[in-house]
Amino acid sequence: MLPTTILIDEAPRCVVRPNDTKALNRFLRNAKDFLLAEKPEGKITHRTASEDEMAKWKNALALHQAWGGSDEDFFGVPL
Repeated sequence: MLPTTILIDEAPRCVVRPNDTKALNRFLRNAKDFLLAEKPEGKITHRTASEDEMAKWKNALALHQAWGGSDEDFFGVPL
């Protein structure tokens, strides 16, 4: 999948790149407490990352790779 922006009440919260829809749904379920930490009653949605969000994700991936991390081990970055 392409990098996907997770939104809380339409405000970007993080950018992730799940392997498939099943992984995205598992992340949304397991990360609910993290995602809604500041807005417990918020609504979680997602969309394809914008160019700016994609740039932040790519920069974080480059940092991850700089220390020797693999592409497969990198999932996402908070915004």
